[in-house]
Amino acid sequence: MELSENLDAGVLGVIQSEVEQTLLGGPRRYTRDQIAELADVPLERAQRLWVSMGFAIDADPDAVMFTDGDVAALRALVGFVDGGALAPDAAVAATRALGQSMSRLAEWQVAVLNSHLADELATAHAQSGTLDEQALRTAVGSLTSQLLPTVEALQSYVWRRHLAAATARRSGSVGEDTSHRALVVGFADMVGYTSLTRRIRVDDLSSLLEEFESQTTSIITQGGGWVVKNVGDEVMFAAEKAADAARIALALQYAAHTDTDRPDLRVGLAAGSVLMRFGDLFGEAVNIAARLTSAARPGTVLVDADLAAMLADDDGVTLRSLRPLRVRGYSRLRAFALRPGRGPDGP
Repeated sequence: MELSENLDAGVLGVIQSEVEQTLLGGPRRYTRDQIAELADVPLERAQRLWVSMGFAIDADPDAVMFTDGDVAALRALVGFVDGGALAPDAAVAATRALGQSMSRLAEWQVAVLNSHLADELATAHAQSGTLDEQALRTAVGSLTSQLLPTVEALQSYVWRRHLAAATARRSGSVGEDTSHRALVVGFADMVGYTSLTRRIRVDDLSSLLEEFESQTTSIITQGGGWVVKNVGDEVMFAAEKAADAARIALALQYAAHTDTDRPDLRVGLAAGSVLMRFGDLFGEAVNIAARLTSAARPGTVLVDADLAAMLADDDGVTLRSLRPLRVRGYSRLRAFALRPGRGPDGP
């Protein structure tokens, strides 16, 4: 049963309004001029921060868009910046990064909550034979009063755990410029993913991606690294130690090889100084790792010369020098094939 079955636009609008008020702490009360005045922030600055979070501003200056919760959030953000916790020139970039992350999370959560709401409505319809406005209000009330606080609490908990983990990785760097760090960056992507998407059902594709992300995340985190981001068929990861990165890459290939139902992987690794910007990584090491991944044969791991030098005395791996690669941006990129060794950590 579709959520809109037997419901007119007016009823759905009322329910949307109720959900919005619950989430935003009250109804929309203020125009853009009013919220800027209430938060004691110049209008241009308020609009810039709002847009950077990923929200549109109505072209009508008299449009009532903002709630008391928006006023409080704007005051808190400006106070955070003006108090020196965040550089003014970084505020827009920081709110943009936060907005993009939260947008993706919200899209997933809405899909989950919609599924729960559909189940509630289907049960109500089966019991009464009808689906009236009151039944919908009851279902939405249950959703907002029970599920949303739990989701919010879990979200806060996971954030705190990640904050603690990130702090541990930065231990000993207080007072240093931590935007630039020496890391090993890696990519792993599924071979033939594009053609595969044309042959399998959407449900099967969802299961494949879930299994891929779950398995790669487990291997990377257990191996001493962390996931930077997942982009469809590819995972980007990083590690502080060369040996950890090498073993993560080999473990990823081993897991893919032993799972005959999953496509093969290509993996590329490169070491060097990278720019850390709002959880993402940038720099030549990132570019080289990406190029090596694209050039790798299915089921193999390629590493750059800098990482190969770091692993030269590691008995747990073996390295084979390859002919220089001609890839985008590099006419002669030195590359090495990484394989398990016969030392204590090898087979």
